[in-house]
Amino acid sequence: MTVRGSRVTAMSTTTPDDARDARQLWKEWRERRHEKVSAPYGPLALTGTHWLADHPDGRLPGIPGHWTSSGSGGSGGGVLLTAAEEDGLRLDGEPRALDGQALLGADGTPATARVALGDRRLLVMRREGLWAVRDFDPRSAARRAFAGIDAFDHDARWVREGRFRPYGRGTRTVTVENADGKERGLSVAGELSFTLGGESHVLHAGAEGDGSLWVVFADATSGVSSYRFRFLYPSVPDEEGRVVVDFNRALLPPCAFADHFICPFPPVGNALPVAVEAGERFALTR
Repeated sequence: MTVRGSRVTAMSTTTPDDARDARQLWKEWRERRHEKVSAPYGPLALTGTHWLADHPDGRLPGIPGHWTSSGSGGSGGGVLLTAAEEDGLRLDGEPRALDGQALLGADGTPATARVALGDRRLLVMRREGLWAVRDFDPRSAARRAFAGIDAFDHDARWVREGRFRPYGRGTRTVTVENADGKERGLSVAGELSFTLGGESHVLHAGAEGDGSLWVVFADATSGVSSYRFRFLYPSVPDEEGRVVVDFNRALLPPCAFADHFICPFPPVGNALPVAVEAGERFALTR
């Protein structure tokens, strides 16, 4: 394996049949990814994230009703929504609009959000102890203009074997800047190591509930021939910590599709010095 400038080249150990199978699976994954991003309540539909702390009068831009944080309804509190029938806010799929009050907790996904306004879904979320309401509109300008996701071509050389070493005492929290310009804590569970161009690299990785890993990283293509940073979801480590690191499936973060997401930037140490010419590059518009 050699490094030429900042570009990594490597000898492939896969057979032609293996390469064709991997490429086909990657194409199918790309199709599913496109469908998910362009779904009616996918990331392209987000038109606003409104933090209740920024609106002490309870009035949110372009959203009827009165929305305030409440200390009741559990240890994390909730959001108290007060609305009149003429506001047109429907709760839990009821055909008649809400006329009164409802205490709301955090929603799971936009499609299952409890509050709707016509085709729009108003998702209640909680981050860093603060409550917010996100407005998902399937008729958003971004969704109408979406023309696909540009990606580097599939290359088996970017599939690497890695090793995950969890921290000895659970997760750690590192402070990183977010896409909205604010600094927040990012939970990381251990270090993911692998080799590129004969050089060893280590990235801080978070852990999902199913044991799979999550990484936010930058590289020499970031902000040049790809978006400024990307996400990567390696496989679940085996009992020895071995994991498949497939950069062909590096993802654009949600904030690449809508400005109202608060994606975390890569933590210190998660900027690779090589050009990772694999994975998604940019969101395309018509």
